[in-house]
Amino acid sequence: MSENLHLHLRSYGLGHNERGWAIWREEIVERSLAADRVAIVICDMWDQHWSRGAAERVGAMVPRMEAVLAAARAKGVHIVHAPSETMGFYTDHPARQRILSLPPVEPPPNRELPDPPLPIDDRDGGSDTGEPETGRVWTRQHAGLTIDAERDVISDNGREVYSYLRQNAIEQVLIMGVHTNMCVLRRSFAIKQMVKWGQPIALVRDLTDTMYNPASAPYVSHDAGTQLVIGYIERFWCPSISSQEIFPGEQQ
Repeated sequence: MSENLHLHLRSYGLGHNERGWAIWREEIVERSLAADRVAIVICDMWDQHWSRGAAERVGAMVPRMEAVLAAARAKGVHIVHAPSETMGFYTDHPARQRILSLPPVEPPPNRELPDPPLPIDDRDGGSDTGEPETGRVWTRQHAGLTIDAERDVISDNGREVYSYLRQNAIEQVLIMGVHTNMCVLRRSFAIKQMVKWGQPIALVRDLTDTMYNPASAPYVSHDAGTQLVIGYIERFWCPSISSQEIFPGEQQ
């Protein structure tokens, strides 16, 4: 049975203060909808990463994310696991076969949208623990995240995910995972593409992380860099929510 979810979608809009100066103002839109009209996409929560810091932060995030996903699933939310570049591992998994069995739905033409630069410099790969970028070392999704073989789906393909959303009349996508400045924005199933297709999507802002090295501009802490990217997304791409709105249990 599906319950209702009550979401507070946070974004920032450009306005003016009493002196006519341009400022960014927080905007909260409340939305209530049936949980079975909501889908969560889990982006690239891999089992390994070439950056030790990135891997450790994913591991620290997993227990809270697992609790949130269990609560969401119990409410009737659809769960899409999207560990990119690992579909071979899941070839025979029922959750992979389920999405492959759906008839394709052609997405609409991309909307032309502005794409401002990120507020952080991630050209060095973004590792804050000193490792050089070595390429793909991941083989599957982190084992600490449950894949329900009876209900969930697995895909790293935006058109497959879009078809699944349309087949299930999804009205709101929530995306969590890593990394906010890279995959969460740029994958074919992720924020930029969904916005271009007109699919409402929101970032779960406390269940994400960036690839950012404080030795690069704007020379702030890793956590501050993550908050800058979240703010960028809220200004230019889509709103965000807190995972507390799905599962109010204690955060890590």
